[in-house]
Amino acid sequence: MSEVPADSSDVDWLRESVGRLREANSRLREVVAGKDAELAARDAELAALRSVQARLELRVAELERRLGMDSTDSGTPSSKEPVAARERRRAERRERNRDSSSRERSADRKPGGQPGHAGAGLRPDPDPGDVRPVDPPAECSSCGQDLVDGVDAGTHWSQTWDVEIVTRTVEYRLPRRRCGRCGTLSTATPPYGQAGTVCYGPNLNAAAVLLGCYGNVPTERAANLIEMLLGVPVSAGFVDRAAERLAGTLSVAGFDAAMRAALLAEPVLGADESPVNVLRPDLDPDTGQPTPGAAQAMAVRTPDERLVWLQPLASRCAEAVLEPLAGFTGYLIVDGYRAYQRLLGTVKGIQQCCQHVIRRCRQVAKLGPGNLQDWTDDVRAVLGEAHDAVTAATAAGQSALDADLLAGLRTRYDQAVAFGQTHNRHRDWHQGNHPGYALACWLAEYADQVWLFATVFDVDWTNNASERAIKDPKRHQAVSGYWHTQRTLGRFCRIRSYLTSARNHGVDAMDAIHTALTGNPWLPTITAA
Repeated sequence: MSEVPADSSDVDWLRESVGRLREANSRLREVVAGKDAELAARDAELAALRSVQARLELRVAELERRLGMDSTDSGTPSSKEPVAARERRRAERRERNRDSSSRERSADRKPGGQPGHAGAGLRPDPDPGDVRPVDPPAECSSCGQDLVDGVDAGTHWSQTWDVEIVTRTVEYRLPRRRCGRCGTLSTATPPYGQAGTVCYGPNLNAAAVLLGCYGNVPTERAANLIEMLLGVPVSAGFVDRAAERLAGTLSVAGFDAAMRAALLAEPVLGADESPVNVLRPDLDPDTGQPTPGAAQAMAVRTPDERLVWLQPLASRCAEAVLEPLAGFTGYLIVDGYRAYQRLLGTVKGIQQCCQHVIRRCRQVAKLGPGNLQDWTDDVRAVLGEAHDAVTAATAAGQSALDADLLAGLRTRYDQAVAFGQTHNRHRDWHQGNHPGYALACWLAEYADQVWLFATVFDVDWTNNASERAIKDPKRHQAVSGYWHTQRTLGRFCRIRSYLTSARNHGVDAMDAIHTALTGNPWLPTITAA
């Protein structure tokens, strides 16, 4: 500190010192304020980063959950499961000492049919149409001794079932008559084809249809298979036209109208839909642009699988999905799509597929933390017990469950769902509500539809019949990749519906195609209630 001059004014010196101190203090305040602002910005940035980290951790958990999904907790077919998923599921099953899957052979299980299995193998024909001799054995099967001078011990038998493929040409002589009044020359119509043309017959047409629309074989490969199997070189165009002819004949015969009428008269139906690949979707007539939404294949099926009606949809909008069910007044089994709720004013009731519920419960059970999601196991268990009780009551000729038993099952269900809501209500998730809370709320909202099967025994507790039907177009797509247009998708759906339903009514597939090509196809009829 400088020494105060003896000849200076103390007041002036103090004033200068105070001024300098104030200036230094002001600069210090600015530095502190800047540092405070910097720290506040860093705190805000750190808080934002922590929030992002929390969301990313939840997102990673969701992605890990999706990667861990398999056929037991999602709609993924077992054929598309990675090998690691199947091995992981088996390891978990062994760890929990659960019964092995029916697809996993136990150590003491012998190959082939098990005791009690009726079997469906070949049986000997008591009156074979062709009996042929075989040269006797040349040497002993045991010691190798020459049997030229062996003792005749009679004969044994062996039958072979086979098919002989014979290509033949049939020429139809078509009578012609000239009209005595107008002079017009009329020619008789052949059973197949047109007068004055050469065409392939009904068996080749049936082979093309079965390979392409039932065997899911691509068009060119189907043509190659026909040539290799039957010895007739057909073109890919013929295979495509064979399907076009059959679909057109069914349309003219009113197959779709007959199928709709038969289905709408049923007491119970199942419905399911799934996206499919259409290369060139339909164009909107107003805008000229492709119709919005993804193309769908929809299946409407009776629970006993007698009838199946596959429909091509341009999108999954409510109007498109509900159109095939317009006029239905029975019970409907679906998988949770909210659009079906619009039918509540006309149908007797809706059953939510319990198999979907069980899979969703398994998804949530994997999330944790700890045992907080065990309520989903309680939901699965009580639904399984309810199904077993309904099965037993039906076998005993009863038309309803014991009231106390049903009330107890519902109470357990409601308690488990309430637990799921309470313990997941405020649980963080990267987007929207936690899946456990969302599932518990859904189970509470649609509880009556989940439990309809327990009060109406005619209603199945799953929609498996419709899911099996929707696998047909999905499997075809997996092989062929896509359909070119909505029209070719509709053609496939009509033919597949016809062949499947006809076979389920005992009609041979070849006969069904033959009769359809002659204008007299099998048509479903309304079954009396």
